[in-house]
Amino acid sequence: MTPTAALASNTFLFYVSVAIGLLLVGGVTIAVLRWGFHKNVDQAWRSYRGWLIMVPLGLGAIFLGRGAAITLFTIIAILGFKEFARATGLYQDWFMTGAVYLGIIATGVVALVPDPTDRNPGWYGMFMALPVYVIALILLIPILRNRTQGQLQAIALSMVGFLYFGWMFGHLIFLMNADHAYSYVLYILFAVELSDVSAFTIGKLFGRHQLRSNISPKKTWEGSVGAFAVSMVLPWALRFTLPHFDAWDLVLTGLIVGLGGQLGDLAISVIKRDLGIKDMGAAIPGHGGILDRIDSLLYVAPLFFHLVHYFYGLYRTVPPGTG
Repeated sequence: MTPTAALASNTFLFYVSVAIGLLLVGGVTIAVLRWGFHKNVDQAWRSYRGWLIMVPLGLGAIFLGRGAAITLFTIIAILGFKEFARATGLYQDWFMTGAVYLGIIATGVVALVPDPTDRNPGWYGMFMALPVYVIALILLIPILRNRTQGQLQAIALSMVGFLYFGWMFGHLIFLMNADHAYSYVLYILFAVELSDVSAFTIGKLFGRHQLRSNISPKKTWEGSVGAFAVSMVLPWALRFTLPHFDAWDLVLTGLIVGLGGQLGDLAISVIKRDLGIKDMGAAIPGHGGILDRIDSLLYVAPLFFHLVHYFYGLYRTVPPGTG
């Protein structure tokens, strides 16, 4: 991943074109509704401003190369965990939060450094073993501090925090090292966001039956099924960006995004409802916190990562100009 490689990649250029087109269409639509039909579009405008920040930032980092992309997404993971720690009260324990921060930073570092065994980008063996070391560190902290009161909760929250934001989200970070990183990373980001938007839009238009009333009252079965259908069709529509995938891979990809994305969203909703909050933060205008934006990726990234690693490996080449 380099600026030169990005400009030579048909896949990268395609997703940039789609992103620009969608932003233009969204902006024009909001303008027409506001000044042509005199509708209240304040919420839509706030959400649109969020996209105006997120899309150029993400695509810009990916364009600059794997170093910039890994750094940006590691920072996103750190900020996501910070929101989680603040919401759950873990943030008050700086030893535990510090251990998780170190674990997340270590995830970014092992994604950046070459593998000492074969010199491929990213130290895959250490990435897979990292949870063992980070959890061992978390368990060591109460012993060194000679504390017992409240430590079970702190340990559990710290483990969940690292596994969710450091390791599960870290699979997206490590995927930047793949030979065909543009195909994989950009597809995941686009497909997950499209699934989220589809669930929201179809649920608003046709939703009648609550999906999980106690967890996320506004989500409906109709929206869920609609998002799943979109996720199953999308790999076939964008097959030219994944030219080495066969039919079975495309089906699995659709299942991973269609089911994994919604499970990731609902899993974070369980935490939010238990805490009695609507959003994890307010970092992104119109979207809530960073965690509210990346929650669907927490399931999809590791599932998709291991799909491609199992069937193709990370370092096999694809036809020039595609990935």
